[in-house]
Amino acid sequence: MQRSITNQKSLSYFIYIILFIIYESLSSIYLFLPPLLSILFILFLKNLKYDNSFFILMIAFCLLIFEAEKGYLIFSSIIYFLFLYKFIIPRLNQNISCAICLKFSYVLLVYIGFYMFSLLLSNIFLLPVPSINYYIVYYIVIEFFIVSIL
Repeated sequence: MQRSITNQKSLSYFIYIILFIIYESLSSIYLFLPPLLSILFILFLKNLKYDNSFFILMIAFCLLIFEAEKGYLIFSSIIYFLFLYKFIIPRLNQNISCAICLKFSYVLLVYIGFYMFSLLLSNIFLLPVPSINYYIVYYIVIEFFIVSIL
């Protein structure tokens, strides 16, 4: 039995999700592997732009895996990404014309902003304050290079 041409894409994306789950579990063991949060944000932006709901759901599932692995509140990254997409990104696109500067600001907003958003949520719901370490600078630099390739 053969698969039709239209259904061949989805199988390869499920393989990517399985590889992401394995990578994410390895990134919590080995701290030199970045968690790829800004890569997911860029993919989230591109798929929202093209209104591709299947890929948005797959990215949302990957974000849920990220949250579960790192110990964040459920749906917090999805809500933060939607907040960025709706309110911050249009103003950045309007004010910054340099493509590299825009990508660097995306990476900074994702990491520093998500920490601030988690801090806000922890203060609202009286949860323990999330910690930040110096690896975040390393993650920003590495993921900026990866995002600039995309």
